Amino acid sequence: MQARLDFRKAAPDAYQAVAALDRYVVRDSGLEPRLVHLIKIRASQINGCAYCVDMHIKHAREDGLGQQWIDLLSVWRESPIYTARERALLGWTEALTLLAETRAPDDVYDELRRYFSEEETTKLTVAIGLINVWNRVAVGFRSQHRVDVAQAAE
Repeated sequence: MQARLDFRKAAPDAYQAVAALDRYVVRDSGLEPRLVHLIKIRASQINGCAYCVDMHIKHAREDGLGQQWIDLLSVWRESPIYTARERALLGWTEALTLLAETRAPDDVYDELRRYFSEEETTKLTVAIGLINVWNRVAVGFRSQHRVDVAQAAE
């Protein structure tokens, strides 16, 4: 697979606008980093964005999240490692990422609201929307993740 274009160069103002929202979500929103990592990794897995999965898993490790916690995100329903609060957010992340299929069901929203305030729910929803924008840009333009030399296939 080959990259189609470098969107940062093609439309720097559009890139900067999305990057500014990312800075808000990561630095200024007050959301727990663990929850932001959960959203970014899980949505990127669903969207098949290797670029984003690779990057966000590395960021999660850098922030001290456990390897097992990271590895099992794709099968979170079958693992007891996630808290009820994290499960509620994972359900909401999946519902919004697969919006055309799910239509954001009331039961998933109600479960989320058991653990998060209106303000947190809004900020988490913005974070989910943001990673879906990044995924669509990266997948659409075939952004390529770096291959770690030690891990490269022969």
